[in-house]
Amino acid sequence: MVPKKRILFSGVSFKVLPALIVLGFVISGTGGSFFAFALDWPSMDGILVSNFGLNEQGTTVQENTFRAGGPVYPSDVGELVFYQDSSNSASRFPSPLGAWTALDHGDNIIGIYSRFEDSKNDSITTIVERETIIGRAGKSGWTDEAGFSFAFFDRKERRWINPSIVIPPPDDDRPPVIRQVELRGVSGVSINPAQTRNIAQGAYSVYVDAYDTISASGEMLAPNRIICTVNGSEAGELKFEFTAAKNGKRMVYRNGLVPAERVYYSWPGYEAGNVRFSRGQATLVVEVRDIAENSRSVTYRLNVE
Repeated sequence: MVPKKRILFSGVSFKVLPALIVLGFVISGTGGSFFAFALDWPSMDGILVSNFGLNEQGTTVQENTFRAGGPVYPSDVGELVFYQDSSNSASRFPSPLGAWTALDHGDNIIGIYSRFEDSKNDSITTIVERETIIGRAGKSGWTDEAGFSFAFFDRKERRWINPSIVIPPPDDDRPPVIRQVELRGVSGVSINPAQTRNIAQGAYSVYVDAYDTISASGEMLAPNRIICTVNGSEAGELKFEFTAAKNGKRMVYRNGLVPAERVYYSWPGYEAGNVRFSRGQATLVVEVRDIAENSRSVTYRLNVE
């Protein structure tokens, strides 16, 4: 049996592209729902460098990417749905996934494991056990750094799921970092509430530049949740739990489904909510939480004219 797996999370990807023909077949098929075990991380020594929900130059990341070497294991027992390397490529064009495999983990959850070393893996059988090596971290796909990427797709609900909400988080006692909060009015003017306490009444979007990290030298990761309240009432809650598609647009959850482009338009932060201030005194609180439930908040007391 493989020793207990551990992931070293240190910090902040190529995209798992649903438009790929083969991947589209994989995630749209009909499959059984016969595995329901606890999930685990697929590497013993991977370092997280990009995670689900991260704002990557105006678009949302939909997978976790690791810097790693060595073997990659399945997150759970699974049924082999597809395996691709250079010898069975469905296209003459290079895939952003590189060498990759898809496993059905039951309950309509498909695990997509990619960027493997580009060589055929004869150890994969129809039913893959946890101790089976499904690939080795490599440089296949659109990357120059050795590692692998890992994503979950719920083909019943037709959405990508943040692996961190279904796999136990690592030990982490570091709260997220809030670098900047801005209020952006309909006129396009940005206000820093830490410096400007007098604002005009009206509607504003709340822009939050925040990130999570698990080690002192770690790269910047997406947090798990951003919550905005005004005078004690919730004005916006952005959750980094899943992405979906609606009318051809990628959607994220912020008090309901909203187009991802509305949340991610201003890299590197997020539009976490929309608020309306009426005349008088107002208290704006922005709280950022990570997957381990560490949190950090900032409070602004404003005079609304």
